[in-house]
Amino acid sequence: MRIAVSSDEHTELVTTVLQELRKRGHEATYLGPKEGETADWPVVSAAAAGAVAGKQADQAVVMCWTGTGACIAANKVKGVRAALCGDAETARGARRWNDANVLALSLRATSGAVAKEILEAWFGTEADGDDWNRAQLVRIAALDGVDPA
Repeated sequence: MRIAVSSDEHTELVTTVLQELRKRGHEATYLGPKEGETADWPVVSAAAAGAVAGKQADQAVVMCWTGTGACIAANKVKGVRAALCGDAETARGARRWNDANVLALSLRATSGAVAKEILEAWFGTEADGDDWNRAQLVRIAALDGVDPA
């Protein structure tokens, strides 16, 4: 799977996420600053989300200090369903019930161990394809005029 990864600063969590994704066989592309540099979180988050919307990536992981700003910025990109996840169960639910395609993480609150659990849950969970959940995705997509297929 092709995964776009972004962060407004290159921290230990970024390194952990990239290593874990690659260890799991994913092609991870980092769209953020080098160590010691910073970038604006709306810019890098939108770039990663745009890669998903434009089909250059299958999924994305966006990060900033709280994860909230990165999540908000990613959700402004049409066709993106970003979820801020602080634990594995939230990640599992976001994938299962919301077919979320962008994972947002907090650089401040997410430890390496928790990030690994979240990634395992996120990439180990498929979206429920039942009629009710599909109808919810159609309703979400209608909010920004995108066909969810």
